[in-house]
Amino acid sequence: MLKVDTIEMGTVVDHIKAGKGGRVLEVLKIGEDYPHRVALMMHVPSKKGGTKDIVKIEGKIVGDEAANIIALISPGATINIIQNEKVEKKFRVELPAELKGAGKCPNPNCITNSEETENRFKMEDGNYRCGYCEKLVEAEELV
Repeated sequence: MLKVDTIEMGTVVDHIKAGKGGRVLEVLKIGEDYPHRVALMMHVPSKKGGTKDIVKIEGKIVGDEAANIIALISPGATINIIQNEKVEKKFRVELPAELKGAGKCPNPNCITNSEETENRFKMEDGNYRCGYCEKLVEAEELV
């Protein structure tokens, strides 16, 4: 049986698409130099069938902007905010209708990739359209 210690304060991201937990840590800027405990469990059996990844991060509370980025990687993941070793808040991430200042346009000719400009994307038929070059991209291409 796999057992991971409880954390006093931090975040647990559950129901991540199998194999995407490392990407979640990457976009949250959790790397080798992160000073607190981090657990990455990959391909964990899920009660809903199949497998999932789980990330447990001590000392970091995931905010709305980071939740939007996690939604781009794994729509439907759940975020549990932990305070005093208890779940204080739990919510499911959803793809936002609009993204500002998050994500990166994959079009190399987009002005956002050569000038200091806040990225803007709007949801359109399940994908995102860049507010500058108007390229239509899949959510996961933005991270």
